[in-house]
Amino acid sequence: MTDNRVERRLAAVLAADVAGYSRLMGADEVGTLQALKAHRRELLDPSIAAFKGRIVKTTGDGMLVEFPSAVDAVTCAMDVQAKMLERNASAAQKITFRVGINVGDIIIDGDDIFGDGVNVAARVENECEPGGVYLSEDAFRHVQGKMPFVFEDMGERSLKNIGRAVRIYAVRASEREVGAGHQAAAEARSLSDPSSKLLPLPDKPSIAVLPFENMSGDPEQEYFADGMVEEIITALSRFKWLFVIARNSSFAFKGKAVDIKEVGRRLGVRYVLEGSVRKASGRVRITGQLIDAVTGAHLWADRFERDLTDIFALQDEVTVAVVSAVQPKLLQTEIEMATRRRPENLTAYDLCLRARQKSYLRTREGFAETIQLAHRALDLDPRSVSAAVLAANTHFSNVVLGFAIDPQFDRNEGARLVRLALSLDENDETTLAVAGLSAAFFDGDYETAIDFADRAVASNPNEARTWRIRGWIYKLAGQHEEAIRSFERGIRLSPLDPLLHIALAGVGFALIELRRFDEAVAVSKKALRQNSSDGVAYHGLAAALAHLGRDAEAGEAAARFLEVDPTFTITAWIARGGQSNSHLLVEGLRKAGLPE
Repeated sequence: MTDNRVERRLAAVLAADVAGYSRLMGADEVGTLQALKAHRRELLDPSIAAFKGRIVKTTGDGMLVEFPSAVDAVTCAMDVQAKMLERNASAAQKITFRVGINVGDIIIDGDDIFGDGVNVAARVENECEPGGVYLSEDAFRHVQGKMPFVFEDMGERSLKNIGRAVRIYAVRASEREVGAGHQAAAEARSLSDPSSKLLPLPDKPSIAVLPFENMSGDPEQEYFADGMVEEIITALSRFKWLFVIARNSSFAFKGKAVDIKEVGRRLGVRYVLEGSVRKASGRVRITGQLIDAVTGAHLWADRFERDLTDIFALQDEVTVAVVSAVQPKLLQTEIEMATRRRPENLTAYDLCLRARQKSYLRTREGFAETIQLAHRALDLDPRSVSAAVLAANTHFSNVVLGFAIDPQFDRNEGARLVRLALSLDENDETTLAVAGLSAAFFDGDYETAIDFADRAVASNPNEARTWRIRGWIYKLAGQHEEAIRSFERGIRLSPLDPLLHIALAGVGFALIELRRFDEAVAVSKKALRQNSSDGVAYHGLAAALAHLGRDAEAGEAAARFLEVDPTFTITAWIARGGQSNSHLLVEGLRKAGLPE
């Protein structure tokens, strides 16, 4: 009887190849082959043997190696990459390797190996940056906590011919290892293109806006396309949480066919915005797309078509349209990455993103988690303005929405955190806006509040959140027309915002005070379609219906509101502050039958 059993075992598999091999061969075929052979003979083969590896096969510029231990595989790979940096420093023909490592089940067939464990290693290597070492999540689990390296979570990737998403980790040398050769890995990566130095990603979202391609066939239209891109760069630069590459660097790629991943590596950014401009028959069409430069994934794309009348007004309009689409998408993508990241790898920035996501819930439990996460962020980074102002705003919201167990504590703690944020950055737009909201709600100091609000939107005219807060400040101050304009600007800047219903509810409140009750009903219903579990919009709907004499509908809205907030009373709501200019709203709530 023949034994047909397949021999299997668990192994660490390393796949490696030469970055830019075809380009190197095209430039100097003989020199490239000689350099590669010398590196193998003098460095790679001895290092692999020293760390108990077995070279399974070589394929031109690549090799497949089996190790009995993931720790040995990673140590060997990092040792080789560090020594390649030294060798390339004095070499005429510079060779840079990419390495992918996986731990998985392999099939043994003579001296060769096959199976999913091999396939994943090869695909991870395809994702790797030149000069780098990337691990699959399975390999990471085997080395975590056992090695003196830093592991950067690069997120989940969809790998070719692999039927599941695979999380990938980049291996970085720690600060003490790098020493005087700080960022050695980045320098090693740059050797695949001697004309540039590849940069590590910043510790916050980073973006480059490439020159838009002029597809009009008219060289004179270059100024329009370039001017629009410059406006977009300037607008994005106002967001302090965003790292934006300056115009002079991004325009270095003008007129060149580029690989987006290479652009990201060259400029040290996570995201790239590119587009085109086509002018014809008195109209102009602008297309744009936002790309994750690490994964190559397309995150957003849109097209804008306008009459070509006033060039500068058109540039402004398109700039606002692009920024209002890209900025929320960037934030959403960052939040999604932060929520997937393992707890032990969270940074202060990650914690702020998680805290913001919890704040969107606008529940007592959600706010409690928001404050907890924001304070954890402050523990890691005591100079985090974002964490301080988010915690402050949440403490204030606890008071305004009736969630506070001790309202005075929340007011005091919110005020302390606002002072901290202002001491760290007195021009931060969100901090200014929240400081103004506090002055309006709790102190009734509308002059100071309006000053803060105006300074906030002047600091960054493209931040939707500050326009929403400015709307509430002007509404509280009794300037209802200006409040509506602010809310509408915020809605325009972020039309898919998770807190869109709050801005719509604010419009409804202002419309009631202007006696535009039918419009208030419509906008309040729109707010409830966005979020029916937040009671704020029910205030406006019930009050507006009551003023219109639609008593049954008003009573129904009031009843639905009490289902959301069964402890609500008008007296307690007024006592929380900010209702001195809400005469018609309060009167409408009474007419609707809400408890006094």
